[in-house]
Amino acid sequence: MSKYLAYPFLYDKSLDLRCDFEILTDEISSMIGLLRSFIIDEDIKDELSKVNELMYHINPSVRTKTTVTEEELIWLEKRFLEIQEEVKDRFNKFVLPQGSTQAGYCHVIRSKCKSLVRLLSRYQEQGNKVDDLLFDFTNLFSG
Repeated sequence: MSKYLAYPFLYDKSLDLRCDFEILTDEISSMIGLLRSFIIDEDIKDELSKVNELMYHINPSVRTKTTVTEEELIWLEKRFLEIQEEVKDRFNKFVLPQGSTQAGYCHVIRSKCKSLVRLLSRYQEQGNKVDDLLFDFTNLFSG
């Protein structure tokens, strides 16, 4: 191993998807942070900080233990439903991935979250235990 080794888990066996999960959650969290930098509204910025914190808390959950809670899931679902209600008259069908820079980042984040669900599914398919709460969070994020 190199003296410059920052993350030993990067050398996990290739079939061990825990590292891939951690890298993907880190990437998504970084993108949420980048999206936040384009937002002017302080309430939305605060909300994105909380969402980002949740994504970052998901990060170690397959290697160690689930670090998000049912209460946090309830909060996320509540905000999801509130936002859906706010836009129901404008967007009631499939939304094309286009629009402003902020919308573009939202679409990329949503798409990456679908990859996260798929990765969790593959990890579980390998015989590993995955907390249903992680599937709930990642599916909600992917919507």
